[in-house]
Amino acid sequence: MSATRSNGEHWKSLESVGISRKELALAEALQMEYDALSRLRQDKEESRAKQRAEPPLISWDEPENTHGCTGIKATRGLSGSDPALCNNALPEGLAVPPPRPSAVPTSTEGPAWLKAPLAGDYLYIFDGSEGDFLGEPLNGTSPLDGNGGSPKKLSPPPLPPRHSVRSPPEGSRRLGKGSPPSSKGPQPRDVNVFSAHEQPRGKLLARRISEEDPYGLADYEGINDAITCLNLKSTYESQVLREAARGWKEGRSIFEKESSGKPVARSKTMPPQVPPRTYVSRFGNRKNVAPNKNRRISADPVPPRPRSLANGYELFEVSEERDEEVAAFCHMLDVLRSSSSPQDYSLTGFVWSAVNLSPEHLGHGVSLKVTVLCDSLREPLTFTCDCSSTVDLLIYQTLCYTHDELHAVDVEDFVLKLCGLEEFLQNKHALGSHEYIQHCRKFDIDIRLQLMRRKAVRSDLARTASDDQSPSTLNHYIHLQERPIKQTISRQALSLLFDTFHNEVDTFLAAEGDFPLKAERVIQSVMAICNALAAVESQEITTALNQMPPCPSRMQPKIQKDPNVLAKRENRERIVESLTAAILDLVGLYCSTFNADFQTAVQWSREHGVVQEARLLSCPLSFTVYATHRIPITWAASYEDFYLSCSITHGGKELCSPLHTRKAHVYKYLFHLIIWDQQICFPVQVNRLPRETLLSVTLFAVPVPPPGSSSDTNKQRRVPEALGWVTTPLFNFRQVLTCGRKLLGLWPATQDNSRARSSAPNFNQPDSVILQIDFPTSAFDVKFVSPLAAEVSPKYEFGSLGEEDQRRLREAMQKKSLYWLTDADRKRLWEKRYYCHAAPGSLPMLLASAPSWEWACLPDIYALLSQWTYMSHQDALGLLHATFPDQEVRRTAVQWIDSISDTELLDYLPQLVQALKYECYLDSPLVRFLMKRAICDLKITHYFFWLLKDGLKDSQFSIRYQYLLAALLCCCGKGLREEFDRQCLLVSTLARLAQQVRDAAPSARQGILREGLEEVKQFFKANGSCRLPLSPSLLVKGIVPRDCSYFNSNAVPLKLSFQNVDPLGENIRVIFKCGDDLRQDMLTLQMIRIMNKIWVQEGLDMRMVIFRCFSTGRGRGMVEMIPNAETLRKIQVEHGVTGSFKDRPLADWLQKHNPEEDEYEKAVENFIYSCAGCCVATYVLGICDRHNDNIMLKTTGHMFHIDFGRFLGHAQMFGNIKRDRAPFVFTSDMAYVINGGDKPSSRFHDFVDLCCQAYNLIRKHTHLFLNLLGLMLSCGIPELSDLEDLKYVYDALRPQDTDADATTYFTRLIESSLGSVATKLNFFIHNLAQMKFTGSDARPTLSFAPRTHTIKTSGRICDVFLCRHERVFNPNKSYTYVVKVKRESPSEVTFVQRTFEEFQELHNKLRLLFPSSLLPSFPSRFIIGRSRGEAVAERRKEELNGYIWHLIHAAPEVAECDLIYTFFHPLPRDEKAAGTNPAPKPADTTWARPLGKVGGEVKLSISYKNNKLFIMVMHIRGLQPLQDGNDPDPYVKTYLLPDPQKTTKRKTKVARKTCNPTYNEMLVYDGVPRGDLQQRELRLSVLSEEGFWENILLGEVGIRLRDLDLAQEKMGWFALGSRGHGTL
Repeated sequence: MSATRSNGEHWKSLESVGISRKELALAEALQMEYDALSRLRQDKEESRAKQRAEPPLISWDEPENTHGCTGIKATRGLSGSDPALCNNALPEGLAVPPPRPSAVPTSTEGPAWLKAPLAGDYLYIFDGSEGDFLGEPLNGTSPLDGNGGSPKKLSPPPLPPRHSVRSPPEGSRRLGKGSPPSSKGPQPRDVNVFSAHEQPRGKLLARRISEEDPYGLADYEGINDAITCLNLKSTYESQVLREAARGWKEGRSIFEKESSGKPVARSKTMPPQVPPRTYVSRFGNRKNVAPNKNRRISADPVPPRPRSLANGYELFEVSEERDEEVAAFCHMLDVLRSSSSPQDYSLTGFVWSAVNLSPEHLGHGVSLKVTVLCDSLREPLTFTCDCSSTVDLLIYQTLCYTHDELHAVDVEDFVLKLCGLEEFLQNKHALGSHEYIQHCRKFDIDIRLQLMRRKAVRSDLARTASDDQSPSTLNHYIHLQERPIKQTISRQALSLLFDTFHNEVDTFLAAEGDFPLKAERVIQSVMAICNALAAVESQEITTALNQMPPCPSRMQPKIQKDPNVLAKRENRERIVESLTAAILDLVGLYCSTFNADFQTAVQWSREHGVVQEARLLSCPLSFTVYATHRIPITWAASYEDFYLSCSITHGGKELCSPLHTRKAHVYKYLFHLIIWDQQICFPVQVNRLPRETLLSVTLFAVPVPPPGSSSDTNKQRRVPEALGWVTTPLFNFRQVLTCGRKLLGLWPATQDNSRARSSAPNFNQPDSVILQIDFPTSAFDVKFVSPLAAEVSPKYEFGSLGEEDQRRLREAMQKKSLYWLTDADRKRLWEKRYYCHAAPGSLPMLLASAPSWEWACLPDIYALLSQWTYMSHQDALGLLHATFPDQEVRRTAVQWIDSISDTELLDYLPQLVQALKYECYLDSPLVRFLMKRAICDLKITHYFFWLLKDGLKDSQFSIRYQYLLAALLCCCGKGLREEFDRQCLLVSTLARLAQQVRDAAPSARQGILREGLEEVKQFFKANGSCRLPLSPSLLVKGIVPRDCSYFNSNAVPLKLSFQNVDPLGENIRVIFKCGDDLRQDMLTLQMIRIMNKIWVQEGLDMRMVIFRCFSTGRGRGMVEMIPNAETLRKIQVEHGVTGSFKDRPLADWLQKHNPEEDEYEKAVENFIYSCAGCCVATYVLGICDRHNDNIMLKTTGHMFHIDFGRFLGHAQMFGNIKRDRAPFVFTSDMAYVINGGDKPSSRFHDFVDLCCQAYNLIRKHTHLFLNLLGLMLSCGIPELSDLEDLKYVYDALRPQDTDADATTYFTRLIESSLGSVATKLNFFIHNLAQMKFTGSDARPTLSFAPRTHTIKTSGRICDVFLCRHERVFNPNKSYTYVVKVKRESPSEVTFVQRTFEEFQELHNKLRLLFPSSLLPSFPSRFIIGRSRGEAVAERRKEELNGYIWHLIHAAPEVAECDLIYTFFHPLPRDEKAAGTNPAPKPADTTWARPLGKVGGEVKLSISYKNNKLFIMVMHIRGLQPLQDGNDPDPYVKTYLLPDPQKTTKRKTKVARKTCNPTYNEMLVYDGVPRGDLQQRELRLSVLSEEGFWENILLGEVGIRLRDLDLAQEKMGWFALGSRGHGTL
């Protein structure tokens, strides 16, 4: 029993490394072979007697060697399948090549030893003396042929046909064709023997039986381990495999060796567990037996099989090129790489700075201050050059300082590198066209460049000539990826299962009784094979097993069988023959379906010369649905009435109504399966099928009713549930109609398939349900041959249509997207398609309206396509949607997109990577385009790699992305592959650290962070440098632990600081998030970046802050940190927890960081522009969850948003209440900064105009944003998954509105947002919620001090004295207190001015640090009477003077704290106003009431078209306050004079309490002929609404319309005058 105990201990050791019994069940299956050997030993005497009585069917004499190699001998291995499994018995110097195919014999008669077929598991074995003939036994490479010619590939023989037992089958002469009859007598059939002794030449290696103990030395545990290793081979590293093989040869377990700790990938295909059996060794404990490499394992002779069973040796390894589509794809890569070989390979390693070629970026006439550093110069050079100057001109100017003679110097040998970035300017482009230069101009950053020789630049990423000459093979690069998708059973493991089957069949054939028990063993071995082959039981296997006697392993068919039938050996042989053929057919089906690395025999490809065009076939499309395999056992108890719904679609449209199978139940044979075996015949002829037709199949079932409610009524109420679905193309990549048997893995119904038009079958999940469909086969290929375009496609002028047709056609095209076209729109667009050439962007809507894509309609469609006006690449993106699967349409779209620049391609790259899902085949024009661009530009390669890597997580398309990622790695070169490996390793290290910090208790996080940073240090110590996934320009060489920390938020992101490789650059600070899906943030920032580029191209720079964000995997990613920025929450809480309700915090904070007047004005200007851009962007994209912790403000005034976890209107909810109630975030404290106070000013008009202008510019590109977001519908972002999400953007952009209507609409949105109390309340609630996250290391600071000062930096304070108070106006009257501060060293006296509120803030912040007992008492804030009077100020002066004296003389920890030294440190305002008493001055002079008449100006936009006069009342500025000093409630009233009846009266809404109102309202006069306008005068009056009193006239203006050119819009300010004083 020691062996048993050892086996149990071994199981425990396997489980301890994380491998379950289920995954190692294959090893147990092999024990069935051991049972067979045991039974042979028990029946030994009976078998020997039978062998002596009957002459053997096979003579075991030596076959003649027909291959010219005298050292070849034949033997059969223990495994019966793979010579690699017998390597432990090979003498040194011997190798085993694969077998060779032989010709089919021409004669039915042969030598005596060939009267019956040889067992199919013979090998050629080379003698040790034939050292020059050794080949590689495992990989299928061929040795030299016998004539000494070139090497020939040794292939296994084809599967022999079924024939009589005694007649020689086809291929039976493969081992000894033409050998003479043997004169030797019959020899016993041995199992296996390998001896270290030299074998005599020409002798067959005999397998002698050890009579004493035939099983004593069998290493069962080692074999079990080897099987496990082989089955997991595809995911093992090569080193692990080598160690495992070496361990097995040495007689030890592969798991006994210390491993590197890498997890073992779990196999996806495992056979069922066979009940374990115990084999007791005669030697007791195996460990006491001396190890012997050359063990002999013998068995009693068994009668030979009736035919050549195709066992393991016919399952041989092949390359991936066996897949025709992959082979063609690799050939395409070869051609692409050869055509993209550069002249100078060193340039392929440069990261070139992005350029924008539009003239708006060049900045003609704008001077730049550029600093150039050079190693040959001690001091940097400073140049002032024009933006339009080229980079090589700047290089030339620099070389004039570094070289005395320039005639031998070539400017092309030098480049300018960006200091701090591994990025280079492009020599032939203008300075101002580079995005880096534009960024520096926007944020007033110094431009610092470094002059370098090209040869001195790092070349570690450059491709080499050897890289481009390497073959394009994908298999190697697929296994370099983190998680290879394709995981099939290995050839070796399946071979062992076949040997088990062979042994059981031998026993079954040799049996003379007890047939049910023998049949049970055969059925168990068949079950193990089928389960390893995806648990598929074909109808042929079922039929063969139905002929077996009853047994417990499977449900018995109802057919009554005669128990005496199996008594005849011929009947048993017939059953075995049909069963073996069925299993081999299943293996072939498995290999072709799962693209395994082996096959059953040489697959002679059918000649493709016999072709029938699909357009000539008028028969209907039909196929047979047989069954679904691998049914979960829970379905049998939870569902009933299973049926399939089959439909054929093209571009998402169904070509006919779906067809349903009959309803069936779950049956149990070998496995649980649902059998229909029903033909499906669609009412669609083959010649009417479009080329890209998809067959979609969905599995439905009716839930089983709960107990006690199984009445017919309840059954009718139960609704069928979708359980799974799958799609498959009807024409393959060669455009040949699908034929033969197909296995299709179903995707779970929970995964949406509305966008997944052409997803591959689900073979990734090991438990996916598999559908078996049998398509008709024919003697010829049915091929779809694309027609040529029609010769003529007419073009007509749009104006030649009738007015009604023009209007309706215009309305349809204004929808900007095909998603919201009605059936009437589609019909109209297609009928009038020849009139639409003047609108190139309408092509996607026209093609989406095409009634059919069958062959007969294609010439007309292709003609329209070929003669269509050239489309911009933004419009062409619309042709890459899933709606357009046609290959010619997509090829044309890529042809138009090909004109895009590399910079703009990066903007759209995520969408193009998603569009790869909608390609029907692996190779496509879009794939070629992206690969070609990636080969030529390193930035594109970098981002393409990470986007494809993210695509691997999309299970429906992971196989395609895996091939594309392997192709990219194949093309990019060794240096870049190693760089990507380093990046992936760094990301994994950081993700592990971030997860540990997140999971830890708050008190332990800091310690865990410090420990984890040591691991990051070790990474850089081992790898040197690494580029960050954020950008290939960010090259780092280490981590700076002292600058690293984490954020106290729910996700606990890490704040990391990396050491820059460039000593001229600063450290690179990033945020690493784990637990948040950053793909949505990436997409939102991409849209904002594109919006910003649109604005800049139109001459409107909105000063947007664009930062990098990149997802490096599901739930993790990196975000760039913006320096000198703070969240609104931190700014507001400086004024207390209720700071979000106050108006001054933002303005005070900007004033603090911009003390100079011109600095503050510049910051306010930046704020106005960036705030307007944020309002438009967040509204259009529906960005929600906006609180004051995800809105940030730079010290330069630039505002920007972060954390885009909610968008497209998916707001957070408090119960049934939306948290985001306002259209966008625009609060009163933002308006306070814009207005310069709490009352509206003319700058608010500028803000509104900016918002409306930016909004209208984005609306002009509605189609672009709908195209980009539409292509992302299948990316897996939950909040962008259907057309309703896309509809939000469509509704927000209002493409059907005019610019004037949109201006009015957005103005109302601004008013709604500004008046929303919910936003401030949301901010306040967030302030309260975030108080619990305040870290213990967060020290309080003073809101009015821009930086912190200490006793060391400022000098010790020896005395303070509050000498006086002063009256100031800022903008209201108040008092400040002048404090005299005296310091010890240096001995100086300074004066600082502080308000009472600032003294109070100091006291409150001190109370957070120290107990009240250490602090003096503070004067009371509450005063009875006027709190701002001079008497109060005088009284407070005495109280404050005592307070600060006691503060300075308090305990040292209080008196010397940073807060006090910061409070008494001079501010810029103190230096400016030292010793002065400023005179009262209002903050905004527009509020001063002028003497005399009323006045102001009104801004109007006047236009005339279609007999309508449009008057847009935009703004009014400079209205005067009323006589009582209050602001008016103005509104505008207009008349068209003369108008005696006053029928032309129009009015705007009333603006409340403002002298500078904004209206943006359109007043329309309809039915006014142009001639009448010449006689009319527009009279406009501005009045203040007074409720019950008469309205007060504030000013009016009369405009003679004949003075205006109404052919174009007239916009401007009109002065308001007065008819006289009084009221109307």
